[in-house]
Amino acid sequence: MDAAEFRKRGKEMVDYVADYLEKIEKRQVFPDVEPGYLRPLVSDSAPQDPESFEDVFKDIEKIIMPGVTHWHSPYFFAYFPAASSFPSLLADMLCGGIGCVGFSWAASPACTELETVMLDWLGKMVNLPEEFLAGKDGQGGGVIQGSASEATLIALLAARTKTIKQVQSKKPELTEAEIMGRLVAYTSDQAHSSVERAALIGAVKIKSVPSDDTFTVSGSALKKVLDEDKAAGLIPFFFCATLGTTSCCSFDKLLELGPICNKENIWMHVDAAYAGSAFICPEFRHLLNGVEFADSFNFNPHKWLLVNFDCSAMWVKKRSDLIGAFKLEPLYLQHHHQESGLVTDYRHWQIPLGRRFRSLKLWFVLRMYGVKGLQEHIRKHIRLSHQFEHLVLQDERFEICAEVVLGLVCFRLKGSNELNEALLKSINDAKKIHLVPCHLREKFVLRFAICSRTVESTHIKFAWQHISQLATDLLKTWEQNHHQQ
Repeated sequence: MDAAEFRKRGKEMVDYVADYLEKIEKRQVFPDVEPGYLRPLVSDSAPQDPESFEDVFKDIEKIIMPGVTHWHSPYFFAYFPAASSFPSLLADMLCGGIGCVGFSWAASPACTELETVMLDWLGKMVNLPEEFLAGKDGQGGGVIQGSASEATLIALLAARTKTIKQVQSKKPELTEAEIMGRLVAYTSDQAHSSVERAALIGAVKIKSVPSDDTFTVSGSALKKVLDEDKAAGLIPFFFCATLGTTSCCSFDKLLELGPICNKENIWMHVDAAYAGSAFICPEFRHLLNGVEFADSFNFNPHKWLLVNFDCSAMWVKKRSDLIGAFKLEPLYLQHHHQESGLVTDYRHWQIPLGRRFRSLKLWFVLRMYGVKGLQEHIRKHIRLSHQFEHLVLQDERFEICAEVVLGLVCFRLKGSNELNEALLKSINDAKKIHLVPCHLREKFVLRFAICSRTVESTHIKFAWQHISQLATDLLKTWEQNHHQQ
């Protein structure tokens, strides 16, 4: 394919993507395929001779689309939103076109410098304390990671290195292995599984701190666990607080937890993967109060801020903590500007060496929506979640299981877990809308997340009528079976 054909085919592809997104609500939200559906539809091995673009293009609808779960459908209410917008898609095209691998400043100065500035823009939008910003000569700064899981792992590994160095400076007779064996990380029993996974990869113990009846962790709960562990000779070094838990969007009490972590010299990482985007709205910023005590903070613009995956924003108060943990300087990566105070080499801030020009997406979206446009997007989603909550509360067969703060509603039929499992199965089997469940304490709960950029009040009403009708049908057969028994 030469440049002339690329122009032609590129326009066709843009038309195809625009049509796909414009007409997505006509597609069934969840696919009708069985595992292994794709293999018989493609040949056993790659073709020896080139095929035409037409042949490849034809196969998108034939082979790919039947197996796609349409995350951007207004009938998709599962997981959390995956952000998408036309400005972001255009920026992704440019990123692919430039195709740089921005591991160091010299590898592409614009790639590094735009990222530093965009993370400052974003930090100011959520009103982060000054220490987290790079500014002209700050000690902190932001970086784009691939996901919140990656950000948690990076924070944990940096905290581990920092603690080992501190302990060894006081007790030089202890080996690294001896210290590692005593390190303990902590997080809420409601935290995402990626926190536990970070500890697994980091080869340290992790303990879950029990949450209260609103699914949040308080200072007293953390202090109790810390006191027990210190008495047993362990070394607490890392705590991951969650703002907007995956199951029910609850918020750990940062204002209680932060001072304890600071006093005990424990790294506090704040994971606000989904909820963080809402903090650009002044009326939700109070949920971030206490971040001033944190060492690192992360949220995903690729969830709720109209920036396509992957773009996970992470800030640290002291970038030297990250660089100290990950810095290696082989000759082939060195460049003559690296000692300049103005230069960031992001390879020291992340797990991979290479990185894409992801800040372009932020730049396009922040400029083309403006802060006000993005605030309106968040507020609309939150209005729709309260609309759904209101519909649920009007039906006495149902209950709401956690406070609705942002765009997630946790609800269930009053009754057994089996009954709610059957309801979810009938919802997802019908494939008109898509939901996923969670467990809250011992209860099986349905999660209804407002996800799509194009979702409207009519889609919420449709979803509720559909759920309500399926519940009526289910309760009938449930009662009949019950009588027969």
